Amino acid sequence: MRSKKALYNITSSLILQIIVLISGFIVPKLIIKTFGSNVNGLTSSINQFLSYIALLESGVGPVARSALYKPLAKKNNQEIKNILKASEKFFRTIAIIFLVYLIGLSIIYPFIVISEFGYLYTMSLVLIISISTFAEYYFGMAYRLFLQANGKTYITSIIQIITYILNVILIIVLVKLKVSIQVVKLVSCLTFVLRPILQNIYVRKKYDINLKDADKNYKLEQKWDGLAQHIAAVVHNNTDITVLTIFSKLTEVSVYSVYHMVAKGIKSIVSAFTGGIDASFGDMIAKEENEKLNKTFKIYELFYYTVATIFYVCTIILIMPFIKVYTKDITDVNYIRPLFGYLLVISEFIYAIRLPYSLVTLAAGHFKQTKKGAYVEALANIIISVILVIKFGIVGVAIGTLISILIRTLEFIYHTNKYILKRNILESVKIISTITFEFIVIVLLFNLKTFMNINSYSTWLLYSIIVFLITSLIIIIINYIFYKDEFKGVLNLLKRIKKH
Repeated sequence: MRSKKALYNITSSLILQIIVLISGFIVPKLIIKTFGSNVNGLTSSINQFLSYIALLESGVGPVARSALYKPLAKKNNQEIKNILKASEKFFRTIAIIFLVYLIGLSIIYPFIVISEFGYLYTMSLVLIISISTFAEYYFGMAYRLFLQANGKTYITSIIQIITYILNVILIIVLVKLKVSIQVVKLVSCLTFVLRPILQNIYVRKKYDINLKDADKNYKLEQKWDGLAQHIAAVVHNNTDITVLTIFSKLTEVSVYSVYHMVAKGIKSIVSAFTGGIDASFGDMIAKEENEKLNKTFKIYELFYYTVATIFYVCTIILIMPFIKVYTKDITDVNYIRPLFGYLLVISEFIYAIRLPYSLVTLAAGHFKQTKKGAYVEALANIIISVILVIKFGIVGVAIGTLISILIRTLEFIYHTNKYILKRNILESVKIISTITFEFIVIVLLFNLKTFMNINSYSTWLLYSIIVFLITSLIIIIINYIFYKDEFKGVLNLLKRIKKH
C-alpha cells in the first residue's frame, strides 16, 4: 500500500511540476513582452515580500504533519481531529495577522519603488496579489497537511494541476485582450483561491471529519522548535530577491526571476520524486521499523540521486542557451549572465542532495535537534548576500545562497546518519562523491560554449534530448557498477508496484 501511494504521489507531483514549469516559462515571458522587465521585476518582488508572512507559520506545518503520522498509523481519529483543529486555528490566526501585515506593506512598499512606479499603481498590485495567500491560510492549509501526512499528496497535486492550467489559459486570453496588469493578476489570484476551497471540501466529505468534536485546548508539541526550520526555508526562498530589491534595481530582480524560474522548475521536477515519500518514512519511524527504514532509504537514495544528477547536469549545460533563446527579443536589460546561472544551478544541486536526509529528519520529528543549523543557514544567507551584493551584484546573492545551503546540507547528512538511520556516514560520503564525480566529468565532457550557438527552441530541444540521453546513459551505468544491489532493489520495487 505504501508503494502504491508513493507511486501515485510521485507521478502526480511530477505531472504537476511539469505543468508548473511550462506555466513558469509562458507567464513571465508574456508579462515581460507585454508590460516590460520592470513590471515583471515588480510583481516578482511583491510576491517575495508577501511570502515573508510565512515566517508566522513558525514551522507548524511540518510539525503538525509529523504529529499526524502516529495517530494515522494507529487510526486514532480523536487525536487526528485534535491536531487538525489546532492547526486550523493557528493558520486562521495567521490569516488575520496577514491582513494587518498587508495593510502595512501596501502603504510602505510603494515608497521603495516610487522612482519607477506610481504609488497607487504599486499599492493596487500588492493588494491584488495578496488574495490567494490569504485564502490558502484561511481555508485550506490544515487539510493539505492532513492529505500529505495520509500519503495522499496526489489529491492536492490534481487540484493544483487544474488551477495552473486554467490560470495559464486565462492569462493568455487577458494579455491578448490588452487589459492592465492589475486585471491579469486579479483573475490569476482568484483562480488560485479555488485550490484551498477544493481541498477543504474534499477532506470534509471524503473523511467525514467534524472538527467540532475536537479538543479546542489541544497543544501541538514542538510547535516552536519547528520555527528554526521554517525561518531557514523562508530565507532560502526569499532572500535573494529581497536583497536585490533593496540594494539593486527592479530590472535585476527581473533577471534573477527568469533564471530562478528555470532553477525552480527543475527543482520542482526533482522534488516531485520525493512526493509523499516522507509519509512512508514517517509511518516506518512511528512503527519502529528501523531495519526496513534503512533498507528502504538506501534504495530510495540511489533512485533519487540518479534522477537528481541527470536533471542538474543537463540544466547546467543547457541553461545559458535556453536563456539566450528565451530572451532574444528582450532588449531593455542584459539577461545573459553565465556565472550567475552556473552558481544558481550548483546551489540547487547541493539543495537537492540534502532532500532525502531532511525528509527523514523532519519525518522523525527532530525539529529541536536541528534548529541551530537552521538559524546558522538563515543568518549566513542574509549576511553574506548583503555584503557581496554591493560589490558583485546578482552574483553576490548567488554566492550567499550557495554557501548557506552547503552548511545546512552537511548538517542534515551528519544528523540523519548518526541519530536516525544510525549508520556509518561513509555510506553517504561514498554516494555523494559518486554523483559529484559524475556531475564534474559530464560537464567537462560537453563544451558549454558550443551550446551558446543555439538560436531557436527547436535546436535547443534537439540538443537537450541528445544531452539528456548521453547524461542518463553515463550516470545509470556508473551507478549500476557501484551500487548493483541497490539498483536491483529499485527495479524490484518498481515490479512490485506494477503488480498492484
